[in-house]
Amino acid sequence: MDKIKAIQYILDKCIVAVVRADSGGDDLVRVIEAIAAGGVHCIEVTMTTPGALECIATASKKLAGADVLLGVGTVLDPETCRSAILAGAEYIVAPTLSAATIQMARRYGVPMIAGAYTPTEILSAWEQGSDFIKVFPANIGGPEYIKALKGPLPQIPLVPTGGVELENIGAFLKAGASAFAVGGNLVNKKLIETRDFAAMTANAKRFAEAVRIARCDVRIAS
Repeated sequence: MDKIKAIQYILDKCIVAVVRADSGGDDLVRVIEAIAAGGVHCIEVTMTTPGALECIATASKKLAGADVLLGVGTVLDPETCRSAILAGAEYIVAPTLSAATIQMARRYGVPMIAGAYTPTEILSAWEQGSDFIKVFPANIGGPEYIKALKGPLPQIPLVPTGGVELENIGAFLKAGASAFAVGGNLVNKKLIETRDFAAMTANAKRFAEAVRIARCDVRIAS
């Protein structure tokens, strides 16, 4: 998928599932499949997960042609960014602002979601070429903070991360969020450790449905 299509895919699907585990292996591929089966199709495996790149390489081959966009998160430097892309990552997510990492993602034509929090950091990340800005941690400030940011920075697509729940997705959408990243509230380490793939699918279904309802509410309100 080319960059323009990948960006639109993230906007259309709206939810990025963040997979952070204590161990890698084939089960991580099954985690990705379980989440996608529930209707959440943008899935990020964090670099803090052992074997993250091997998981992405295996999953990208196994799921070739499937309705899934695989990304790598917690990318802190351009070297890791390049390795992730070569392993098959279709977008890059960072918790911080690194100009060199943004440049590397742009060099390879892959969407970049750089992390920032203050208005100055967010504008800087945007000006340096990040396609989305991960507002982290979003639980500090919540939807009201996103709304406040969109006032002076309406052109910047914001992706709140941290503290996004079923109960506040609608508020984040109304505040102007372009997408969301959801970690433990969707797929937590306990579910991964117990290999409860059915629960992962059920959680993904609930989040996908919450987004569908919230989008309908936003359209009606506008």
